[in-house]
Amino acid sequence: MTLTLTPTGRLPVEVQGRDFPTNRGGLCKKGWTSAELLADTGRLTTPLMRGDDGELHPIAWDTALDLIAGRLRAIAAEDGQDAIGVFGGGGLTNEKAYQLGKFARIALRTSRIDYNGRFCMSSAAAAANRAFGIDRGLPFPLSDLDTAETILLLGSNVADTMPPFVSHLQGARARGGLLVVDPRRSSTARLCDDGGGIHLQAVPGSDLPLILSLTHVVLAERLYDADFVEQRTAGLGDIRRSVASWWPEHAETVTGVPANRIREVARALAASRSAYILTGRGVEQHVDGTDTAGAAINLALLLGLPGTPGSGYGTLTGQGNGQGGREHGQKSDQLPGYRKITDPDARAAVAKVWGVDPDIIPGPGVPAVELLQSAGMPGGVRALLVHGSNVVVSAPRVDTVRAALARLDLLIVSDFFLSETARIADFVLPVLQWAEEEGTMTNLEGRVLRRRRALAGPDGARSELWLFAELARRLDAPGLWSLDPAEVFDELARASAGGLADYSGLSHALLDTGIEAHWPFPTGSAGTPRLFTDRFAHPDGRARMVAVRVRARKKARGEELNLITGRLLEQYQSGTQTRRIDELTATRPTLVAQLHPVTARDRALHDGDRVRISNENGTIYARAELDAGIRPDTVFLPFHYPDAGSANLLTSGATDPHSAMPEFKHAVVQVSAS
Repeated sequence: MTLTLTPTGRLPVEVQGRDFPTNRGGLCKKGWTSAELLADTGRLTTPLMRGDDGELHPIAWDTALDLIAGRLRAIAAEDGQDAIGVFGGGGLTNEKAYQLGKFARIALRTSRIDYNGRFCMSSAAAAANRAFGIDRGLPFPLSDLDTAETILLLGSNVADTMPPFVSHLQGARARGGLLVVDPRRSSTARLCDDGGGIHLQAVPGSDLPLILSLTHVVLAERLYDADFVEQRTAGLGDIRRSVASWWPEHAETVTGVPANRIREVARALAASRSAYILTGRGVEQHVDGTDTAGAAINLALLLGLPGTPGSGYGTLTGQGNGQGGREHGQKSDQLPGYRKITDPDARAAVAKVWGVDPDIIPGPGVPAVELLQSAGMPGGVRALLVHGSNVVVSAPRVDTVRAALARLDLLIVSDFFLSETARIADFVLPVLQWAEEEGTMTNLEGRVLRRRRALAGPDGARSELWLFAELARRLDAPGLWSLDPAEVFDELARASAGGLADYSGLSHALLDTGIEAHWPFPTGSAGTPRLFTDRFAHPDGRARMVAVRVRARKKARGEELNLITGRLLEQYQSGTQTRRIDELTATRPTLVAQLHPVTARDRALHDGDRVRISNENGTIYARAELDAGIRPDTVFLPFHYPDAGSANLLTSGATDPHSAMPEFKHAVVQVSAS
């Protein structure tokens, strides 16, 4: 979006949709109302420190940073560098994400860094890396979808979560080729009405069996692209064996999707001259999320879609900088450029840019759930710095996360509002918002975009680049700590050179010319809008089809229901920002549980009744909203609400063994009148 300074009026800027290939001038409600946040009276403008009375009190910046640095030094001296943890966010600019990873590793010298993208993109990333050797959400420009005949959309309600995206589905919809898998008749699923396509209303958590059955049909009926599979992939034999038992009639008993529908969808995909398979969080935020995304990739490879003009596979990025945020060092096992932190050559290359000995760079840390749960425990972190995340709403099993953070000796939160996590911190540091800083973001296509400052931040708020530099100086850290985002980007570009996500040919100045800049963009190149046209990123150039299996999981029985969680059109993530905008909260000011009318009748519930939703993890209360578009065995809760209304009080702490993604999208609950 573009921002225009408003000479008069209540708000400091006017928000306008930019005519850009991805959104074509459109914005969602959250975008149109985003300027409200810049005038919010609850903005943090001075550091806060918790006093002996248990309350947060204003404190001067220098005093706060001196105290923080002293306490960090003391904790490291007592229990080692890994007693200090860092938790980042997928909304940080590339410059801040890069500098945060550098700060953790050579200023704090800790391996204990991860970020909230672990809760978002990690399963998709793990599956893509395993299959293709590289992870970029969409390995093609989003506009390529416009000419598609068929699009299979698994686990994403884009009509609510990113409404401008829907314009790219209209071509397939007009041809009757939009195929949507969702337990609810969501806004996106309703696009299949009136001949627009097919809605597959699968049982929650059964996406993997459904995809395996589609694959079974493709192989059994010899609908696959034999030449593509032979020339560009490996693993066909393993895939044949892994799907042999998933004939459609068997899959119907598990997924609830009629066998004839499964065959119809498989045949439609295979017959299409232009087909895409897209996955989202609904199929990835499970303990088998990596395998489910991997199964979707296997299906795409059998059909010859990846790297073929007019076809492809991709995954939809969830956060503002969900792609760039995972490329440059916030993840526990990564260095800038999407390099592995265990790779000696990568360590040497990055250390040279940082001006340090490679040996001082720590090894891999632990993923987000383990990092948070380790707080205050033997061998865990005693101090935690949080940037761009509200973990006491967004993390799974938030009751245990709250207890873990309470065990810390030191919790430092950088934010622009007093989020639920900031409220329990020992120090709260006020930082700049999106319209107040220069930098770059990387969108779901791997396209690097400039973010330009529209106005100055309020007195007292500081750039996180300044914050890192000030703390690095107090900690006697080596290296350079520029306050200029353009200079930080130049360093990021050098540090990424030769990595999978190579930005070395880019700069703020070049991006300011308006070029299309899809990574990898090594020096001297014109970027890479489409990956895999000639080869995949494995050494032999072939994609890997990896056989996966369905694991036993807890199922709803008797009066139990399947709980699924997701987003509302008006809200975003933990709601730290969007819950402050009256226009967005007016429609649903409190938590609402969506139930099928038959489910409600069986429990003597009516629309608007207060309901109790519980399982072994916790209990929450909500208002019932009856909707015949949801499966009768399912209840839906949005996850934007805090405190006693947090849906993540009910979610499991179990994680995917490959990606460490938490099981957000499925739990078993009881629902009753409260």
